[in-house]
Amino acid sequence: MAKRSRKPIVAVVGRPNVGKSTLFNALAGERISIVQDTPGITRDRIYTDVTWLDRTFTLIDTGGIEPDSKDIILSQMRAQAQIAIDTADVIIFLVDVKQGLVDADDKVADMLRRSRKPVVLVVNKVDSVNKYSADVFEFYNLGIGEPHPISAVNRLGLGDMLEEVISHFSKEAPEEEEDERTRVAIVGKPNVGKSSLINKLLGEERLIVSDIAGTTRDAVDTEIVRNGKEYVFIDTAGLRRKNKIKEQLEHYMIVRAVGAVERADIVVLIIDAVEGVSEQDAKIAGIAHDRGKAVIIAVNKWDAVEKDDKTIYRVTEKVRNVLSYMPYAEIIFISALTGQRLGKLFEVIDMVSENHAMRVATGVLNEIMAEAVAMQQPPSDKGKRLKLYYITQVAVKPPTFVIFVNKKELMHFSYTRYIENQIRDTFGFRGTPLRFIIRERNEEKHS
Repeated sequence: MAKRSRKPIVAVVGRPNVGKSTLFNALAGERISIVQDTPGITRDRIYTDVTWLDRTFTLIDTGGIEPDSKDIILSQMRAQAQIAIDTADVIIFLVDVKQGLVDADDKVADMLRRSRKPVVLVVNKVDSVNKYSADVFEFYNLGIGEPHPISAVNRLGLGDMLEEVISHFSKEAPEEEEDERTRVAIVGKPNVGKSSLINKLLGEERLIVSDIAGTTRDAVDTEIVRNGKEYVFIDTAGLRRKNKIKEQLEHYMIVRAVGAVERADIVVLIIDAVEGVSEQDAKIAGIAHDRGKAVIIAVNKWDAVEKDDKTIYRVTEKVRNVLSYMPYAEIIFISALTGQRLGKLFEVIDMVSENHAMRVATGVLNEIMAEAVAMQQPPSDKGKRLKLYYITQVAVKPPTFVIFVNKKELMHFSYTRYIENQIRDTFGFRGTPLRFIIRERNEEKHS
């Protein structure tokens, strides 16, 4: 069993106009477009994966602040800092050398210091270290350690900063020992019944701890043993912050979902049957899709819906339309209140878990591909036709395949989707996304 390794989470906190997005984009490089390529979903660039040397982590932007008045800036910065404290392994506190030390920076630094989380203080817009060295030193007064000068625009000092960031997470790795338990993240909007579901599965009011201020970290983990098999449910229910700022709350919810999804293999997205599927649900589902997790959509409060013989069909169709980029997701109708179909939920979790980790022999894959090519000729462009030489599976969780072709740009998205459908027709792979990597091979080798 491979050791489970969770990508550390790094959150960026800072006032308006200190250059958070510039830093985010500089670190994300061109990867940012991958996050946005999920068809049928638009969302803010809240998170991206960053690889530095041999470490990969998830970088999270804790949310924009609308500069309005000093009070509002401070209260929103505090909300941001709280998100970072709750979800991140390391916090980057970004300040601006040109604006200098500001009262709000001081107050937020105080909060971060008390949290005992590792904080890396980063001073942006330092395009010349000699010119600004005295101004950089001023930030020692925040009392959260050494200020690291960078220029996000000119990409100066980013290496030293990342060095400092990753120095804080090497200590975490040994804890992630071999873990064969199925890890399930329960995600969804507030009040769709996430805690009720876990309480029902446990048969006790266990999750009430998440209401006590300061007890929630990125999620509450609950172990449930059923038929001799262990499951860990990761719940993001701790969203009852006394925070009046609506957008910030939605942002908070999405950031929390990233944290929970990152630690799970299977994501159960809970949708309210009475309200139906929403834009917010699509955002949360998009995180699981981008992360290559197995997905189950649990339509909760099914007991509260007036039904006729077409209801299930109509609701399913609506869910499929809104979440059109994940046709593989399994849909199940449940009631956390009455316990309806909760036994079935475990069966579906076991099934998608198996599919998420399924390996297919190379010989069989190549037979399927050869048959697919014979049935539907590959596309051509300016007289050059796409040739598919070979396919092999290189990873699981999610199942990932490499296809070797003569010319990469001839392999249109639609033809990749066609090959995917042929593989799914044979093996099902219900509940899990499949990933395809297209590689070019010289034609001479195959002539």
